[in-house]
Amino acid sequence: MSYTCGIIGLPNAGKTTIFNALTAGAAEVASYPFSTIAPNVGIVPIPDPRLTRLGELLKPQKLTPATIEFVDVAGLIAGASRGEGLGNQFLAAIREVDLLVHVVRCFGGASRCPHPLSFLDPVRDVEMVETELLLADLEVLGRQRLKMEKRAKVGDQAAAAALPALLRAESGLDRGRWVRDLSLSPGDLELLRATPLLTLKSTLFVANLTEAELHNGPHYQALGELAQRRGAPVVPILGDLEAELQELPPEDRAEFLTGLGLTEPGITRLIRESSRLLGLVTFYTIVGSEVRAWTVPAGTPAPKAAGQVHSDMEKGFIRVEVMSFDDLNHWGSHAKVKEAGRLHVEGKDYPVQDGEILLFRFQR
Repeated sequence: MSYTCGIIGLPNAGKTTIFNALTAGAAEVASYPFSTIAPNVGIVPIPDPRLTRLGELLKPQKLTPATIEFVDVAGLIAGASRGEGLGNQFLAAIREVDLLVHVVRCFGGASRCPHPLSFLDPVRDVEMVETELLLADLEVLGRQRLKMEKRAKVGDQAAAAALPALLRAESGLDRGRWVRDLSLSPGDLELLRATPLLTLKSTLFVANLTEAELHNGPHYQALGELAQRRGAPVVPILGDLEAELQELPPEDRAEFLTGLGLTEPGITRLIRESSRLLGLVTFYTIVGSEVRAWTVPAGTPAPKAAGQVHSDMEKGFIRVEVMSFDDLNHWGSHAKVKEAGRLHVEGKDYPVQDGEILLFRFQR
């Protein structure tokens, strides 16, 4: 399955520019609010040096990277939780995503691209968006609590069991705390999973800035300090320049980045940080002439990982043969890894580790 990141932020923050840089897409970029009405959706390959190396070692006809999905939705404004602007559409579009990618404007240019709040203040902008998400969750939790209270009164034990978790989450939101920061028990979190709360999701900040702002600019610095207080990573991206980078031939991109004093595109780091926050590990399969990367949550048992490849593999799972990328890279072939005693066989309870090459044995 592909994991989904929702790109959020105020209008004219550069969300669609970032989306286009991620996907090499051609979504409309305009200097007026709500140029994005229907969400833009793009499937993005996850940069993977290990997969590249496996291609060099094994010479397959096909290399298939793991992917991550990005959804670019309309800009959020004050009152979105009450349906202002495209608020209802916006909130519906991001409730089902796995991770929030919050694009924050750290560039000027008011005459060319006016700021929706007249002047630039990244901290205020972040707090406005977060307030709307919090208010939207309060409304959802209030409705859910009332529903559970009615059911509990007529003897519904499941509803009665869920009520304390709903009340704890609602109380935290009333105090301005995100649900994910409330130190709720695993049991409470499990009970809340049925309620699609925005404030339960992890957040990654993207500082959309110019080259001048990148080097100790005050707006970028202010956002970095806020992100540190939130315990969230912040990725600086030169939005317009990264979009231009996608238009260059691959052989010219390294020179372009070197000229900017960068070692890799900001977009690459964004994809990597998104995968990390989602808690994903990557495993590889070698089937015929294809080497393919897959992602699953850390701790996924081998049969569930097999199910990512094909449902029949999960149903008929017998065992899995495992070798690490490091061992294959060192020894050079499956046969030599086996000869060195570095291949091991695991059963149904084995949790897949990052960087493993897996050969699933299953009953057809």
